[in-house]
Amino acid sequence: MTVTSRWIDIPTDSAPMPGYLALPKAGKGPAVIIIQEIFGVNSHIRSVADQYALDGYVALAPDIFWRTQPRVELGYEGADRDKGIEIMQKTNVDLAVADIGAAAEVLRAMPEASGKVAAIGYCFGGRLAYLAAAQGSVDVAVPYYGGGIQNQLDAAAKIKVPVQFHYAEEDAGIPPEAVDQVKASFAGRDDVEFHLYANAHHGFNCTDRAAYNQHASALAHGRTLTFLSKYL
Repeated sequence: MTVTSRWIDIPTDSAPMPGYLALPKAGKGPAVIIIQEIFGVNSHIRSVADQYALDGYVALAPDIFWRTQPRVELGYEGADRDKGIEIMQKTNVDLAVADIGAAAEVLRAMPEASGKVAAIGYCFGGRLAYLAAAQGSVDVAVPYYGGGIQNQLDAAAKIKVPVQFHYAEEDAGIPPEAVDQVKASFAGRDDVEFHLYANAHHGFNCTDRAAYNQHASALAHGRTLTFLSKYL
């Protein structure tokens, strides 16, 4: 194995939060926080962390739902999807953002992690990455199809770190006008990027979803790596 992985405990304001940690073959590198969708730190999110470890990053995927239902693993359809929505609705977003800050603190203290910390989030996790950037707990944020960001644009002015947004052109939940609203909030920022993927739907990065789009996923991953190499 070129990647070493394990679950660790992340200290928070109350009890430890579980987190899936993947280390690169070199044993150390820049740090990234991988923030889950509403389906938990499931096999797909762990594979994303592993992929970033293969790319040379120390990758940590915190269990954002731990306060409601720790270590939940859900699929993408039917009852599992409904369960994910239910847990998300019970999740205190402010506490979740604070938990991401706690994960960043753990990474900064790890001898394996060097330098700055980025947050890469998907869907619900994309919004959390955006809010973590506004909180100032991460040095770079990369939201993929972050649902609801357009409804929290008051946070945009607080973001002083580089951000790279990825959106799907055919995303039924994030219409083009919503993307335009987010874009307008960052006008004039040369360290903020927006990428829109033609013929792609929400969740295009996830190989386990029907919406998976190999072309968009590969292109977005390459752009993310380029962005991280520039700012981490």
